[in-house]
Amino acid sequence: MLGWGYPPNITGGLDVHVGELFSGLRDDLGVEATLVLPAEFAPDDEPGLEPVETGDGDIAARIERLSDRFAELAPDHDVIHTHDWFGYAPGRQAARASDATWVSSFHSLASDRNIDPPSREVETERRLANAADTNIAVSEIVRGDIRELYDADSRVVYNGFSTPTFSGKDVREDLGIDGEMLFFVGRHTDQKGISHLLYAVKKLRGRDVTLVVGGSGHQTEQLKRFTELLGIEDRVEFVGYVPEAELGDYYAASDAFVSPSYAEPFGITITEALEAGTQVVATPSGVAEVLPDGCLVEVETDSESIVDGLIEALDREEPPQYERREWLDVAEDTLAVYEEVA
Repeated sequence: MLGWGYPPNITGGLDVHVGELFSGLRDDLGVEATLVLPAEFAPDDEPGLEPVETGDGDIAARIERLSDRFAELAPDHDVIHTHDWFGYAPGRQAARASDATWVSSFHSLASDRNIDPPSREVETERRLANAADTNIAVSEIVRGDIRELYDADSRVVYNGFSTPTFSGKDVREDLGIDGEMLFFVGRHTDQKGISHLLYAVKKLRGRDVTLVVGGSGHQTEQLKRFTELLGIEDRVEFVGYVPEAELGDYYAASDAFVSPSYAEPFGITITEALEAGTQVVATPSGVAEVLPDGCLVEVETDSESIVDGLIEALDREEPPQYERREWLDVAEDTLAVYEEVA
Protein backbone atom coordinates (compact mmCIF):
# COMPACT_ATOMS: atom_id res chain seq x y z
CA MET A 1 0.00 0.00 0.00
CA LEU A 2 1.10 3.55 -0.71
CA GLY A 3 0.31 6.36 1.73
CA TRP A 4 1.49 9.85 2.53
CA GLY A 5 0.98 10.35 6.26
CA TYR A 6 0.17 8.15 9.25
CA PRO A 7 -1.55 9.10 12.53
CA PRO A 8 -0.62 10.61 14.86
CA ASN A 9 2.07 12.29 12.73
CA ILE A 10 -0.50 13.47 10.16
CA THR A 11 -4.25 13.22 10.69
CA GLY A 12 -5.90 14.37 7.48
CA GLY A 13 -8.89 12.38 6.23
CA LEU A 14 -6.91 10.27 3.76
CA ASP A 15 -4.19 9.61 6.33
CA VAL A 16 -6.70 8.51 8.97
CA HIS A 17 -8.25 6.13 6.43
CA VAL A 18 -4.88 4.66 5.41
CA GLY A 19 -3.77 4.27 9.03
CA GLU A 20 -6.99 2.59 10.16
CA LEU A 21 -7.18 0.38 7.05
CA PHE A 22 -3.55 -0.71 7.21
CA SER A 23 -3.59 -1.49 10.93
CA GLY A 24 -6.91 -3.34 10.57
CA LEU A 25 -5.60 -5.52 7.74
CA ARG A 26 -2.37 -6.20 9.63
CA ASP A 27 -3.59 -6.65 13.21
CA ASP A 28 -7.18 -7.88 12.94
CA LEU A 29 -7.34 -9.72 9.62
CA GLY A 30 -3.86 -11.26 9.48
CA VAL A 31 -2.89 -9.77 6.13
CA GLU A 32 0.82 -9.54 5.37
CA ALA A 33 0.90 -5.88 4.45
CA THR A 34 3.56 -3.28 3.74
CA LEU A 35 2.90 0.48 3.75
CA VAL A 36 5.28 2.71 1.77
CA LEU A 37 5.27 6.39 2.79
CA PRO A 38 7.62 9.38 3.25
CA ALA A 39 10.00 8.83 6.15
CA GLU A 40 9.25 12.24 7.66
CA PHE A 41 5.62 11.25 8.24
CA ALA A 42 6.22 7.67 9.41
CA PRO A 43 5.98 6.74 13.13
CA ASP A 44 8.91 4.78 14.52
CA ASP A 45 6.95 2.03 16.28
CA GLU A 46 4.55 0.75 13.60
CA PRO A 47 5.40 -2.68 12.13
CA GLY A 48 5.06 -3.10 8.41
CA LEU A 49 5.90 0.50 7.49
CA GLU A 50 8.48 1.11 4.76
CA PRO A 51 9.71 4.70 5.21
CA VAL A 52 11.32 6.33 2.17
CA GLU A 53 13.52 9.41 2.33
CA THR A 54 11.86 11.65 -0.27
CA GLY A 55 14.27 14.56 0.25
CA ASP A 56 13.83 18.04 -1.16
CA GLY A 57 12.05 19.14 -4.31
CA ASP A 58 8.50 19.50 -5.50
CA ILE A 59 5.77 16.95 -4.98
CA ALA A 60 6.51 15.22 -8.31
CA ALA A 61 10.16 14.62 -7.37
CA ARG A 62 9.21 13.25 -3.95
CA ILE A 63 6.59 10.94 -5.44
CA GLU A 64 9.15 9.63 -7.93
CA ARG A 65 11.36 8.51 -5.04
CA LEU A 66 8.38 6.74 -3.47
CA SER A 67 7.66 5.11 -6.83
CA ASP A 68 11.04 3.44 -7.04
CA ARG A 69 10.70 1.70 -3.67
CA PHE A 70 7.03 0.85 -4.29
CA ALA A 71 7.95 -0.86 -7.56
CA GLU A 72 10.81 -2.76 -5.90
CA LEU A 73 8.44 -4.26 -3.34
CA ALA A 74 5.51 -4.94 -5.68
CA PRO A 75 6.66 -8.38 -6.99
CA ASP A 76 6.45 -9.77 -3.45
CA HIS A 77 2.79 -8.81 -3.07
CA ASP A 78 -0.54 -9.93 -4.53
CA VAL A 79 -2.15 -6.48 -4.44
CA ILE A 80 -0.81 -2.95 -4.80
CA HIS A 81 -3.13 -0.33 -3.32
CA THR A 82 -2.72 3.41 -3.96
CA HIS A 83 -4.78 6.35 -2.73
CA ASP A 84 -5.86 9.46 -4.68
CA TRP A 85 -4.06 11.15 -7.56
CA PHE A 86 -0.50 10.93 -6.17
CA GLY A 87 -0.72 7.15 -6.49
CA TYR A 88 -0.82 7.20 -10.30
CA ALA A 89 2.90 7.19 -11.09
CA PRO A 90 3.88 4.76 -8.29
CA GLY A 91 0.97 2.46 -9.13
CA ARG A 92 1.76 2.41 -12.84
CA GLN A 93 5.45 1.70 -12.19
CA ALA A 94 4.67 -1.04 -9.66
CA ALA A 95 2.07 -2.65 -11.95
CA ARG A 96 4.60 -2.81 -14.77
CA ALA A 97 7.19 -4.36 -12.46
CA SER A 98 4.93 -7.10 -11.09
CA ASP A 99 1.90 -9.33 -11.56
CA ALA A 100 0.13 -7.68 -8.62
CA THR A 101 -3.44 -6.42 -9.00
CA TRP A 102 -3.66 -2.61 -8.79
CA VAL A 103 -6.42 -1.20 -6.55
CA SER A 104 -6.86 2.58 -6.50
CA SER A 105 -8.92 4.38 -3.84
CA PHE A 106 -10.45 7.81 -4.46
CA HIS A 107 -11.15 9.83 -1.31
CA SER A 108 -11.90 13.03 -3.23
CA LEU A 109 -11.39 14.44 -6.70
CA ALA A 110 -9.59 17.57 -7.88
CA SER A 111 -13.00 19.11 -8.52
CA ASP A 112 -13.89 18.53 -4.85
CA ARG A 113 -10.78 20.33 -3.64
CA ASN A 114 -10.78 23.27 -6.04
CA ILE A 115 -13.31 25.60 -7.65
CA ASP A 116 -11.03 25.62 -10.71
CA PRO A 117 -9.10 22.33 -10.46
CA PRO A 118 -5.57 22.20 -11.89
CA SER A 119 -5.60 20.53 -15.30
CA ARG A 120 -2.59 18.40 -14.33
CA GLU A 121 -4.45 16.87 -11.39
CA VAL A 122 -7.58 16.30 -13.47
CA GLU A 123 -5.65 14.52 -16.22
CA THR A 124 -3.72 12.45 -13.68
CA GLU A 125 -7.00 11.34 -12.08
CA ARG A 126 -8.43 10.46 -15.48
CA ARG A 127 -5.44 8.25 -16.29
CA LEU A 128 -5.47 6.71 -12.83
CA ALA A 129 -9.19 5.85 -12.93
CA ASN A 130 -8.71 4.06 -16.24
CA ALA A 131 -5.32 2.43 -15.55
CA ALA A 132 -5.96 0.68 -12.23
CA ASP A 133 -7.44 -2.82 -12.26
CA THR A 134 -10.22 -1.67 -9.96
CA ASN A 135 -11.22 1.57 -8.24
CA ILE A 136 -12.68 2.13 -4.80
CA ALA A 137 -14.72 5.24 -3.96
CA VAL A 138 -15.52 6.37 -0.41
CA SER A 139 -19.15 7.14 -1.30
CA GLU A 140 -21.74 6.97 -4.05
CA ILE A 141 -21.13 10.69 -4.55
CA VAL A 142 -17.51 10.01 -5.49
CA ARG A 143 -18.43 6.94 -7.52
CA GLY A 144 -20.88 9.01 -9.58
CA ASP A 145 -18.31 11.76 -10.14
CA ILE A 146 -15.67 9.25 -11.29
CA ARG A 147 -18.12 7.83 -13.79
CA GLU A 148 -19.29 11.23 -15.04
CA LEU A 149 -15.89 12.93 -15.24
CA TYR A 150 -13.60 10.04 -16.16
CA ASP A 151 -15.91 7.38 -17.64
CA ALA A 152 -14.67 4.77 -15.18
CA ASP A 153 -16.49 2.61 -12.66
CA SER A 154 -15.64 1.95 -9.01
CA ARG A 155 -16.79 0.02 -5.97
CA VAL A 156 -17.96 1.87 -2.86
CA VAL A 157 -16.28 1.19 0.49
CA TYR A 158 -17.42 3.77 3.00
CA ASN A 159 -15.07 5.26 5.58
CA GLY A 160 -15.36 4.38 9.24
CA PHE A 161 -16.44 6.76 11.97
CA SER A 162 -13.67 8.53 13.85
CA THR A 163 -13.97 9.28 17.56
CA PRO A 164 -12.20 12.52 18.52
CA THR A 165 -9.92 12.82 21.54
CA PHE A 166 -11.13 14.62 24.67
CA SER A 167 -8.69 16.36 27.01
CA GLY A 168 -11.15 17.90 29.47
CA LYS A 169 -10.49 21.42 28.20
CA ASP A 170 -13.35 23.84 28.98
CA VAL A 171 -13.64 25.47 25.58
CA ARG A 172 -16.57 27.73 26.49
CA GLU A 173 -14.82 29.12 29.54
CA ASP A 174 -11.56 29.67 27.66
CA LEU A 175 -13.36 31.57 24.89
CA GLY A 176 -15.82 33.36 27.19
CA ILE A 177 -18.91 31.89 25.51
CA ASP A 178 -22.12 32.08 27.56
CA GLY A 179 -24.72 31.54 24.82
CA GLU A 180 -25.01 28.95 22.06
CA MET A 181 -21.86 27.77 20.28
CA LEU A 182 -21.43 26.76 16.65
CA PHE A 183 -18.26 25.06 15.43
CA PHE A 184 -16.49 24.63 12.11
CA VAL A 185 -13.09 23.03 11.58
CA GLY A 186 -11.30 22.38 8.30
CA ARG A 187 -9.25 23.93 5.54
CA HIS A 188 -10.04 27.58 4.79
CA THR A 189 -10.68 27.24 1.06
CA ASP A 190 -13.46 28.20 -1.37
CA GLN A 191 -14.74 24.64 -1.46
CA LYS A 192 -15.54 24.63 2.27
CA GLY A 193 -18.21 27.33 1.89
CA ILE A 194 -17.16 29.20 5.04
CA SER A 195 -18.18 32.62 3.72
CA HIS A 196 -21.78 31.39 3.42
CA LEU A 197 -21.64 30.25 7.05
CA LEU A 198 -20.36 33.66 8.16
CA TYR A 199 -23.16 35.38 6.26
CA ALA A 200 -25.65 33.00 7.89
CA VAL A 201 -24.38 34.04 11.33
CA LYS A 202 -25.00 37.66 10.30
CA LYS A 203 -28.59 36.77 9.32
CA LEU A 204 -29.32 34.65 12.41
CA ARG A 205 -31.47 36.88 14.60
CA GLY A 206 -32.76 36.58 18.13
CA ARG A 207 -30.13 34.16 19.43
CA ASP A 208 -26.94 34.64 21.41
CA VAL A 209 -24.67 32.61 19.12
CA THR A 210 -20.90 32.45 18.77
CA LEU A 211 -19.27 30.73 15.79
CA VAL A 212 -15.90 29.14 16.53
CA VAL A 213 -13.81 28.66 13.37
CA GLY A 214 -10.96 26.16 13.61
CA GLY A 215 -8.28 25.39 11.05
CA SER A 216 -6.48 27.60 8.56
CA GLY A 217 -5.74 28.05 4.88
CA HIS A 218 -5.12 30.54 2.14
CA GLN A 219 -8.51 32.19 2.80
CA THR A 220 -8.06 32.80 6.53
CA GLU A 221 -7.22 36.50 6.37
CA GLN A 222 -9.89 37.10 3.73
CA LEU A 223 -12.48 35.42 5.95
CA LYS A 224 -11.44 37.53 8.93
CA ARG A 225 -11.83 40.65 6.79
CA PHE A 226 -15.25 39.46 5.62
CA THR A 227 -16.24 38.99 9.27
CA GLU A 228 -15.31 42.63 9.93
CA LEU A 229 -17.25 43.84 6.89
CA LEU A 230 -20.31 41.94 8.12
CA GLY A 231 -19.91 43.55 11.54
CA ILE A 232 -19.95 40.23 13.43
CA GLU A 233 -16.44 40.24 14.94
CA ASP A 234 -17.97 39.86 18.41
CA ARG A 235 -19.83 36.70 17.30
CA VAL A 236 -16.96 34.85 15.59
CA GLU A 237 -13.80 33.36 17.11
CA PHE A 238 -10.97 32.27 14.79
CA VAL A 239 -8.97 29.79 16.91
CA GLY A 240 -6.56 28.47 14.25
CA TYR A 241 -5.18 24.95 14.47
CA VAL A 242 -7.05 22.82 16.99
CA PRO A 243 -4.72 20.21 18.55
CA GLU A 244 -5.86 16.65 17.96
CA ALA A 245 -5.90 16.04 21.72
CA GLU A 246 -8.48 18.83 22.19
CA LEU A 247 -10.66 18.33 19.12
CA GLY A 248 -13.32 16.37 20.99
CA ASP A 249 -13.60 19.17 23.54
CA TYR A 250 -14.56 21.63 20.79
CA TYR A 251 -17.17 19.30 19.30
CA ALA A 252 -18.66 18.49 22.70
CA ALA A 253 -18.82 22.14 23.73
CA SER A 254 -20.78 23.03 20.59
CA ASP A 255 -24.54 23.10 20.23
CA ALA A 256 -24.07 22.39 16.53
CA PHE A 257 -21.23 21.55 14.17
CA VAL A 258 -21.56 23.06 10.69
CA SER A 259 -20.21 21.60 7.43
CA PRO A 260 -21.17 24.07 4.65
CA SER A 261 -18.93 22.57 1.93
CA TYR A 262 -19.67 22.72 -1.78
CA ALA A 263 -18.32 19.17 -1.93
CA GLU A 264 -17.83 16.69 0.92
CA PRO A 265 -16.96 13.28 -0.58
CA PHE A 266 -17.38 11.61 2.81
CA GLY A 267 -17.02 13.91 5.84
CA ILE A 268 -14.88 12.53 8.66
CA THR A 269 -15.38 15.73 10.68
CA ILE A 270 -19.12 15.03 10.57
CA THR A 271 -18.56 11.60 12.10
CA GLU A 272 -16.34 13.13 14.80
CA ALA A 273 -19.06 15.61 15.72
CA LEU A 274 -21.69 12.85 15.85
CA GLU A 275 -19.42 10.75 18.07
CA ALA A 276 -19.26 13.72 20.48
CA GLY A 277 -23.07 13.78 20.61
CA THR A 278 -23.30 17.08 18.73
CA GLN A 279 -25.99 18.13 16.27
CA VAL A 280 -24.69 18.50 12.70
CA VAL A 281 -25.81 20.94 10.02
CA ALA A 282 -24.35 19.78 6.71
CA THR A 283 -24.53 20.13 2.96
CA PRO A 284 -24.72 16.86 0.95
CA SER A 285 -21.97 14.45 2.01
CA GLY A 286 -20.98 10.84 1.55
CA VAL A 287 -21.49 10.03 5.22
CA ALA A 288 -25.18 10.90 4.88
CA GLU A 289 -25.50 7.77 2.72
CA VAL A 290 -24.89 5.54 5.77
CA LEU A 291 -26.93 7.57 8.28
CA PRO A 292 -30.67 7.36 8.97
CA ASP A 293 -32.92 10.09 7.59
CA GLY A 294 -33.07 13.07 9.89
CA CYS A 295 -29.81 12.33 11.68
CA LEU A 296 -28.18 15.35 10.04
CA VAL A 297 -29.84 18.68 9.37
CA GLU A 298 -29.28 18.87 5.63
CA VAL A 299 -28.79 22.27 3.97
CA GLU A 300 -27.38 23.79 0.79
CA THR A 301 -24.27 25.99 0.49
CA ASP A 302 -26.40 29.10 0.79
CA SER A 303 -26.70 31.44 3.77
CA GLU A 304 -30.51 31.37 3.91
CA SER A 305 -30.57 27.57 3.86
CA ILE A 306 -27.86 27.45 6.54
CA VAL A 307 -29.83 29.84 8.77
CA ASP A 308 -32.88 27.58 8.58
CA GLY A 309 -30.70 24.58 9.35
CA LEU A 310 -29.04 26.27 12.32
CA ILE A 311 -32.39 27.12 13.85
CA GLU A 312 -33.61 23.53 13.44
CA ALA A 313 -30.42 22.07 14.92
CA LEU A 314 -30.29 24.47 17.87
CA ASP A 315 -33.92 23.72 18.72
CA ARG A 316 -33.41 19.93 18.78
CA GLU A 317 -33.53 18.40 22.24
CA GLU A 318 -32.33 14.83 21.60
CA PRO A 319 -28.78 13.90 20.47
CA PRO A 320 -28.35 12.40 16.98
CA GLN A 321 -29.28 8.73 16.69
CA TYR A 322 -27.29 6.50 14.32
CA GLU A 323 -25.33 3.25 14.03
CA ARG A 324 -21.58 3.70 14.05
CA ARG A 325 -19.57 2.21 11.18
CA GLU A 326 -16.39 0.66 12.54
CA TRP A 327 -13.00 0.92 10.84
CA LEU A 328 -12.74 -2.87 11.05
CA ASP A 329 -15.75 -2.95 8.70
CA VAL A 330 -13.71 -0.85 6.27
CA ALA A 331 -10.80 -3.29 6.48
CA GLU A 332 -13.10 -6.29 5.96
CA ASP A 333 -14.87 -4.69 3.00
CA THR A 334 -11.53 -3.73 1.42
CA LEU A 335 -10.13 -7.22 1.92
CA ALA A 336 -13.23 -8.58 0.19
CA VAL A 337 -12.38 -6.40 -2.81
CA TYR A 338 -8.80 -7.70 -2.81
CA GLU A 339 -9.99 -11.31 -2.69
CA GLU A 340 -12.44 -10.77 -5.53
CA VAL A 341 -10.14 -8.98 -7.95
CA ALA A 342 -6.69 -10.42 -7.21
